[in-house]
Amino acid sequence: MMAQSSRLFEADSKYADRDQDSIGSAFHASQTSTSSSSSSSMKRHWDGDDEDHSPRKKQVTEESLHSQKVATHYNKLQERGLAERNKSRIVHMRNFNNWLKSVLIAEIMDKVKERRREVTVLDLGCGKGGDLLKWKKGCIDKLVCADIAAVSIEQCQQRYNDMRRRGHPNDRTFSAEFITTDCSRELLSEKLRDPELRFDVCSSQFVCHYSFESEQQADTMLRNACERLRPGGFFIGTTPDAYEMVKRLEASDSNSFGNEVFRVTFQKKGDYPLFGCQYDFSLEGVVNVPEFLVYFPLFEEMAKKYNMRLVYKKTFKEFFEEKVKEEKNKVLMQWMQALEVCGSVLTDSSIYLVYVFEKMS
Repeated sequence: MMAQSSRLFEADSKYADRDQDSIGSAFHASQTSTSSSSSSSMKRHWDGDDEDHSPRKKQVTEESLHSQKVATHYNKLQERGLAERNKSRIVHMRNFNNWLKSVLIAEIMDKVKERRREVTVLDLGCGKGGDLLKWKKGCIDKLVCADIAAVSIEQCQQRYNDMRRRGHPNDRTFSAEFITTDCSRELLSEKLRDPELRFDVCSSQFVCHYSFESEQQADTMLRNACERLRPGGFFIGTTPDAYEMVKRLEASDSNSFGNEVFRVTFQKKGDYPLFGCQYDFSLEGVVNVPEFLVYFPLFEEMAKKYNMRLVYKKTFKEFFEEKVKEEKNKVLMQWMQALEVCGSVLTDSSIYLVYVFEKMS
C-alpha cells in the first residue's frame, strides 16, 4: 500500500502548480527505506506473530508516551468562560473554524436527512463538546462522544446536561453517550452500550493526525470511524495539509514556521515518512503537543479498506470561497464574528484541509 500511495502523491496533478514535485520526492525517498520493514512488522502484528519482542516493545512504549502526552495536555486545559475566550488573540481563528464546521455539518445533515428520519452521530475526538450545539441544530436523535481525555469527556457531558437544562421543555434534544477511549488503539465497538449501534455520520475535527504515528494506529482510527457507518453514511473532518506544511517548512530558514500565535516545528527537513512524521504544534493557550503528518493520498487509500469513497477534500481557503457565496453562510459568518479578519485567518488556516468520505453499499 505504501509504495502505491507514494506514487499517488507524485501523480496528484491537482497540486502540480504548488511546486509539489520536490515534496512528493521527499516522501518517496523517505518511505523507500522504511516501507519494507514497516510492512513486514505490521503483518507480523496483525497475523499474531510476536516473535520480534524487543523492538516492538520499544515502539509500543514510545507510541504510548505520545498518547499520554496528548491526553495529559487536554486533561490539564482549564475550561474558560466565553468572556475569557473572547480576549484571546486567536478568537477570530476559533470563530472561523467554528463557522467552517457549522457549514460542513449542516451540509452533511441535509444529505443524510434526505434518506433517514432518525440520525445517529459519532463525534470522534469530541473534546469538551464544542460541537454539541451544532448537532442540536442538526436535529439528530443520538450522539456518541468519544475522546482520549477523561476530563474533556466529563466537561462535554456537563455541557450536554447544561444544554438540556437550559432548553425549553418542548425542545427536542438528542440522547447522548460519553466514552473515554484512545480511538487509535482501542475498538470503540467494545465500549458502546449497544454493540449493534450504527452511525449515519462520523465527525472527527482536528483529530486524525494524532493517529498517524503508526500504520496500526491510523488503521484503528479509521476502523472506529468507518466500520460502523451505515451505507450512505459520511465520515467528515478536518486535518493539517501535509503538502502545505512541508512547503512552508522547506521555504523556512529553520526547522519551523509560524507567526506570533502558532508555530510548527519539525525535527528535521527532507525526511517525511508516511507514518510517524512528527512535528510539534503550539497554538497560543490551547495546544502544545506532538502531531504527525497525514499524507492524504495514503489516508484515502487506507479508507477504501472500510468501503469509503472520497467525496471531496478542500483546503480551508477553497471551502470558504465556495461556501461563503451562499447568503445563509455569509450571514452566519457575520453573526459568528468571523468575517472581519477573514484574510489573516485564512492565511493561518490554509495549513488545514476539510474532507468528506461516503460509505459505499
